[in-house]
Amino acid sequence: MKNLLIIAMALISIQAIAQGEKKERVNNQERAHRMSTLSAEDMATLQTKKMTLHLDLNEAQQAKIKAMNLENATLRKARMEAHRAKKESGEMQKPTQEERLKMANAKLDHQIAMKAKMKTILNAEQYAKWENAQAKMTHQKKGMRHKEGKRNNSSKTKQE
Repeated sequence: MKNLLIIAMALISIQAIAQGEKKERVNNQERAHRMSTLSAEDMATLQTKKMTLHLDLNEAQQAKIKAMNLENATLRKARMEAHRAKKESGEMQKPTQEERLKMANAKLDHQIAMKAKMKTILNAEQYAKWENAQAKMTHQKKGMRHKEGKRNNSSKTKQE
């Protein structure tokens, strides 16, 4: 009887945890949708203010970083629109190996350029703090992709 009670409690706990993850994922989708409706200027302003709070930027640094964030937001917005247009027109295809390599190289070149720009704008302490934050975000994204992959694989297994 005691063992049955423990097993029932464990099952209820697992079910509650599983439902909590699903709710969090929906909130991320809602947040992404809200962010996609913002203009590039608004996105750049928000990102700059967050960086100002995190890195304690002065006025000159804020202006330089805002210009950089605006450029990045404009490019990101244009890519999102092109992707959305392809998807709606039905021209969406998986990229070839060469296209993937080209996209990966472009992404890494952009990251290298961003890092160099940030190094010129920030002082040593701020730059170290920014690099640490970037590393944490990269680690979190990899963890989310890993969780997403496990979730997709488990649902495929259940369907089979």
